[in-house]
Amino acid sequence: MAVKDVDEYIEIHKYWQTELKQIRQMLQDTKLEETIKWGAPTYTLKDKNVAGLAAFKNHIALWFFNGALLKQNTDLLLNAQEGKTKSLRQIRFEKGDEINTEVLLRYVLEAIENQKLGKTIKASRKQDLIIPPELKSALKNDAELDESYCQLTCSKQKEYAHYISEAKKETTRAKRLEKIIPMIKKGVGLHDKYKNC
Repeated sequence: MAVKDVDEYIEIHKYWQTELKQIRQMLQDTKLEETIKWGAPTYTLKDKNVAGLAAFKNHIALWFFNGALLKQNTDLLLNAQEGKTKSLRQIRFEKGDEINTEVLLRYVLEAIENQKLGKTIKASRKQDLIIPPELKSALKNDAELDESYCQLTCSKQKEYAHYISEAKKETTRAKRLEKIIPMIKKGVGLHDKYKNC
């Protein structure tokens, strides 16, 4: 579902409304501009992403697009996907956690200053695509699937390959493969429904 603005985002996430409003107010008191990207509140400086806010089932997160560059304020930062995420860092809150906006503001102001100075972490260049054995076998045994997979963009091919390979159990890999085969044949990406926001 596409969210048109931050008010609607907060309205949808009723369980986290108090916390979202508190952090949003702190962000609105800075020079950042508020928008919606990827279906979530995003805060930018001259169209460059600085911070974002998201509600999940068990926590909410304030994230920093170039959080790895924060040097003065680091105690609360987490890497949400160790080994995958190079620059993104977040601060998580579970229900009942104290949200000290004075402390958070120091992180935000440092992130804004880094953005003003043009500090960014460059994305690493193209990595080789490693197709997991289950997907490789399915492609070999189904010509239509193989042709459809080859017509996908590199990023969509990677999404599918990672989706299968990151599952630990063989049964999970098999279920995931079963799920994605019709999607590949339709020529859609694994995360396309989230990119239309």
